[in-house]
Amino acid sequence: MEDVLKMDIFFVITTVAVIIVTALASVMLYYAIKILKNVEHVSERVSEESDNLAADIADLRDHARKEGLRFKHIADLFSGIVRRNTTGGRTKKTK
Repeated sequence: MEDVLKMDIFFVITTVAVIIVTALASVMLYYAIKILKNVEHVSERVSEESDNLAADIADLRDHARKEGLRFKHIADLFSGIVRRNTTGGRTKKTK
């Protein structure tokens, strides 16, 4: 009789433990699916934006072929960069 009682207690404890583990696994799976959907959305956006960037670069190449790289355009580009870097921030005028 004592063995049967021990088996009943063992099965009750095991059943409760299995139910708790299953519930926790279900919750973890639910959140994992939500995270994976979000990752999929982000990767789609990155893919779209990289395609847009590739198209912009292709347009820039076409424009460069049509216009040709003129020395003045390159000089203007570098002078604009240098001008921005040398002015940095505004200084206060002293009286």
